[in-house]
Amino acid sequence: MNSRRVLWSAIGAIALAAVIGGAWIFSLPTAPSVAAPPAIAQDERDATIAALKPPKRQRPLIAIIGINDATETTDYLMPYGILKRADVADVVTLATKPGPVTLYPTLKVEPHATIAEFDAQHPDGADYVIVPAMSRDDDPVALQWIRSQSAKKAIIIGVCAGAKVVGDAGLLHGKRATTHWYSVKELRGKHPTMRYVEDRRLVVDDGVATTTGVTASMPMSLTLIEAIAGRDKANAVGRDIGLADWDTRHESDAFKFTRPFALTAIGNTAAFWAHEQLGIELKDGVDEVSLALVTDAWSRTYRSQAVTFASTAGAQQSKNGIRIYPDQVTASWPAERLLPSIGGRKPAEALDNALSEITARYGTRTTDFVAMQLEYPRNRATQ
Repeated sequence: MNSRRVLWSAIGAIALAAVIGGAWIFSLPTAPSVAAPPAIAQDERDATIAALKPPKRQRPLIAIIGINDATETTDYLMPYGILKRADVADVVTLATKPGPVTLYPTLKVEPHATIAEFDAQHPDGADYVIVPAMSRDDDPVALQWIRSQSAKKAIIIGVCAGAKVVGDAGLLHGKRATTHWYSVKELRGKHPTMRYVEDRRLVVDDGVATTTGVTASMPMSLTLIEAIAGRDKANAVGRDIGLADWDTRHESDAFKFTRPFALTAIGNTAAFWAHEQLGIELKDGVDEVSLALVTDAWSRTYRSQAVTFASTAGAQQSKNGIRIYPDQVTASWPAERLLPSIGGRKPAEALDNALSEITARYGTRTTDFVAMQLEYPRNRATQ
């Protein structure tokens, strides 16, 4: 599925309509207002950790659900990779049907099991269910399974626009919540009893957690590790992924639909002659979190699509046991369109390097455009 037709297809459509329709685009703000995020009080931190404590098992079971058609790349792979490396829980990736999961805007992976297989093996349900953004919020099989897991006392965590799926499952009534900045208005309109919370990348309320945009699953995963195994363990994993300091503060006003954002969508979409496929070699042992962040970022420029290649068609196994299928079978890629190897880069460093490389190739506005989609707070030391 073409990434332009999934979560961000609306952006290009709105932007192009603005050009056709006249001066509407000039009514957009030129830049978001930015204020320092409020500090998080210790009692709030303690309450968040307490609300995320494992509800059933001493070593909890975490299930990440995706629909086979299209599930957001980083929402699906980043929580898995971070939680697996922590080794404080059993973590599985699931799909609603047999077969691979096509992630968007890039990558295709083999889930560990279907939801039916999971239910047969774990009739008492998971401790945590992580719900990524999906190409549709109302998949009936996914919604019914999420409701059933909630009824079995699993804590449901909607990552990014996965909050819309959680909402459609009927789990946000009367609850405090957040979501990706682009989906806030829609979520509030569909679920008027939900209470939107600003300036937090993670909100937890009565068995349901939600996050802001794509990269928020990084501090969310670390907070979950802290709830399971303590702050020292979470800090150690944070250092391992490149976040020496982290919390759930957020600058909500820094993320909104602006004139530069719209104009970049127009310009990059319209320059169809300059669109390109950029290859990244897929190897056994690749860090799935770094791969997800890098390919996700490059596939959101509206100038490029990141594709994986390998010399054989078989799936390659990632560092933490995810089988990833190459997009193309070839032994090499043209040097001028070859993305640098991820190597041993920590995930947060890999994303920052990718954004720097996007600036060098396409300019600062495109980098800002990508970071806005990822809801990535680039200007703060604490992510």
